[in-house]
Amino acid sequence: MDYTVSMFLNTLTPKFYVALTGTSSLISGLILIFEWWYFRKYGTSFIEQVSVSHLRPLLGGVDNNSSNNSNSSNGDSDSNRQSVSECKVWRNPLNLFRGAEYNRYTWVTGREPLTYYDMNLSAQDHQTFFTCDSDHLRPADAIMQKAWRERNPQARISAAHEALEINECATAYILLAEEEATTIAEAEKLFKQALKAGDGCYRRSQQLQHHGSQYEAQHRRDTNVLVYIKRRLAMCARRLGRTREAVKMMRDLMKEFPLLSMFNIHENLLEALLELQAYADVQAVLAKYDDISLPKSATICYTAALLKARAVSDKFSPEAASRRGLSTAEMNAVEAIHRAVEFNPHVPKYLLEMKSLILPPEHILKRGDSEAIAYAFFHLAHWKRVEGALNLLHSFRMIPYPLEKGHLFYPYPICTETADRELLPSFHEVSVYPKKELPFFILFTAGLCSFTAMLALLTHQFPELMGVFAKAMIDIFCSAEFRDWNCKSIFMCVEDELEIPPAPQSQHFQN
Repeated sequence: MDYTVSMFLNTLTPKFYVALTGTSSLISGLILIFEWWYFRKYGTSFIEQVSVSHLRPLLGGVDNNSSNNSNSSNGDSDSNRQSVSECKVWRNPLNLFRGAEYNRYTWVTGREPLTYYDMNLSAQDHQTFFTCDSDHLRPADAIMQKAWRERNPQARISAAHEALEINECATAYILLAEEEATTIAEAEKLFKQALKAGDGCYRRSQQLQHHGSQYEAQHRRDTNVLVYIKRRLAMCARRLGRTREAVKMMRDLMKEFPLLSMFNIHENLLEALLELQAYADVQAVLAKYDDISLPKSATICYTAALLKARAVSDKFSPEAASRRGLSTAEMNAVEAIHRAVEFNPHVPKYLLEMKSLILPPEHILKRGDSEAIAYAFFHLAHWKRVEGALNLLHSFRMIPYPLEKGHLFYPYPICTETADRELLPSFHEVSVYPKKELPFFILFTAGLCSFTAMLALLTHQFPELMGVFAKAMIDIFCSAEFRDWNCKSIFMCVEDELEIPPAPQSQHFQN
């Protein structure tokens, strides 16, 4: 056996070793690149996922799980219900205008800022808010009911013009203001026409709402349309620099429809008040909406932190604080920042300009990267305006760790990355928290690729020496194996020939 192996090794040339190590390095490098790409896109190792999903059932690794399915069904349903509630997608209260802002970005850059998933959610929202079961009784509303379901933007715009030829339709003006208007001024003009038509429909349906369920549904639809129009008009005024007018419109709208919290108009009001630097009014709004019984948002938490930081940020110094300790006001500011960072840990990257901003999506995931983008897009200027606020945020951006365990809020949900990848465009690198460690197989393939590449390089540079080294290693391995096998065989033969009895039991000898 040893002679045969030696003859085979003597026939191998240095080129064989170069080809062998080079091929191994290439294959392991391709595996490494694929594993890295799969991990960046899906957040897990492909080899690990295949082994868990396909190889473990083949090896009989599902028996234990199947036996416990009946016991854990209630726990699984509870966890699934919790993950669904945590990953609920919300309408962005500060969403931009498609025609005047999103489409202009596409014309300039050639990139689509909105994903299909995000636009599909908006289409569902429009059908929920702007349609009702009795629309088929009115020709213009019947056309708009079909228009909201259209995927092609030009088809939607054509349908809106067709509806306006029949009569003054508020929802048709809304669609044109959102998608056809190329400037905010044009959108505002169309929204004013929509307000005129929508206000008349609202007053008529208000008088008939108690005549039956059909009239009640129509009045609910007209209410949603009117609130949407007034909110977008206030946003137009804010975009065009008429901030005080926008604040008045938002306050009047919140007084007129106090129960319609689905639009989160108070977040628009907070941003406008911060632009006016009316910090006392901001604190009054926070006192009403920053309540333990109300759902939180990045706007609520970070605006509260900004107001607390404003009181101490101009004189704050980490070195001085470490020497003398934190004062009461500084402790309140630190706790507020702690609370905000725990709620959404992605925001500091954008406020500190460690990560580039993109246009915010039309829908956001609370505590996710999409919400952080939507908040920082409008509020970065307000943080810069407060002297020292960003320095204070930078000093305490890492406390406490790890935040995902939950101190002031529920533990950080694990489903945010998947939902944010659906909401945000592909050219944006989604922020992931907590930061995932590299899987074992990526590290293993990286080490294997480096080792084989080094062997290929040494073999190419020193073919004779590496050939001798390889032959020597194989000879040592084969000879060691042969010696072990030979010693075992000889020992067995000696036992058979001499018939060696088994070792005796313990005996006591006497002199």
